[in-house]
Amino acid sequence: MCNVPTIDMRGTGRNIVKLRQNAGFSVKDLQDIFGFATPNAIYKWQKGMAMPTVDNLIILAAIFGVTVDDIIAVNICSTVGISA
Repeated sequence: MCNVPTIDMRGTGRNIVKLRQNAGFSVKDLQDIFGFATPNAIYKWQKGMAMPTVDNLIILAAIFGVTVDDIIAVNICSTVGISA
């Protein structure tokens, strides 16, 4: 067994909501920035049901003026069994 970091998708979603609101963007604004036909992907990110792709994380970081690390929530206490 070893401790490995894992992504907290709900925590990441909460970070996206907080950063979006602090930056003064609506979900519609993000939809337009990304060129999405619907806001569904953004709602899934915010609810922790899906993660933005790496390129979308970089765009989010740029428009929010933060680093990708500020967006992604990480659990560092996850124990994973590794077999050889």
